[in-house]
Amino acid sequence: MRGRAKPPAAPLPQRSGVDPVRVRLPQDPVGAWPTVRDHLLDRFGGAIGAGRVEAMLAEGRFVGADGVAVGADEPYTAGRHLWFHRDFAPEAPVPFPVGVVHRDEHVVVADKPHFLATTPRGRHITETAVARLRAHLGIAELQPAHRLDRLTAGLVLFVVRPEERGAYQTLFRDRLVRKEYEAVAPYDPEVALPRTVRGRIVKERGVMAARVEPGEANSESRIELLEHRAGLGRYRLLPATGRTHQLRVHMNALGLPLVHDPVYPAVLPEPEPGGEDYTRPLQLLARVLEFTDPVTGRPHRFESGLRLSEWPDR
Repeated sequence: MRGRAKPPAAPLPQRSGVDPVRVRLPQDPVGAWPTVRDHLLDRFGGAIGAGRVEAMLAEGRFVGADGVAVGADEPYTAGRHLWFHRDFAPEAPVPFPVGVVHRDEHVVVADKPHFLATTPRGRHITETAVARLRAHLGIAELQPAHRLDRLTAGLVLFVVRPEERGAYQTLFRDRLVRKEYEAVAPYDPEVALPRTVRGRIVKERGVMAARVEPGEANSESRIELLEHRAGLGRYRLLPATGRTHQLRVHMNALGLPLVHDPVYPAVLPEPEPGGEDYTRPLQLLARVLEFTDPVTGRPHRFESGLRLSEWPDR
């Protein structure tokens, strides 16, 4: 069976480190969309308004594979590819830099700050680690091999060459990366540590908090207490699996919710755009990444240079 043909390269450059949107015109019921305009209005008019679609067409914002602006009245052609840059809503700048821990011809290891998303999603588009790094390092094809929650700080591995991305992603899929996190949470002498926590975590799309359900475990974390003082503990967290919010869920299940966690044990109202309180970062840090490079065969161990603010004199 012949695979789907690879789409042509984007004729538009990135803007603020963000790729243009690619649209493939689908097979249409005969006569459903006589012109390109008809399809674009049908596809995007409900989201951004018919007037905005018309304006973008008039401004030449939609282009074909040759980079030439698409005329509104051009006949509809099934399978044709178009590209355009979306309009970015204003985003409040996250006032912390993205550090670069390591860079070579294959990978970039970055120190992502709290509050910065890894990749564009939802209302976070240009204020993301990948967009900032692409613009700063001049590597347009840079892509993450994995993701780190927006509220979590620490190490993220990015891949320089698209053809090598799968090899690095496979490391995470097959649990061949040793990940070590640090957290600050309440100290409770009644909670015996170290211990391994297992459970079945379920995270529904559109629901902020994950939950633990009865059933076969799909998550595992080792929890170690490093030190404690004044009612707080500093913990080493070693995830064996990578479920969404896994470490936060497991710590909360022990009665040790992370300091400044806005979701566990209770979901707090999401701040309005620009209303984030940057003085209360979630006390969770991806401190160590350790793996054997699948391309070069070299062993790697990277350590974050960031620190958790609630344990300042470490």
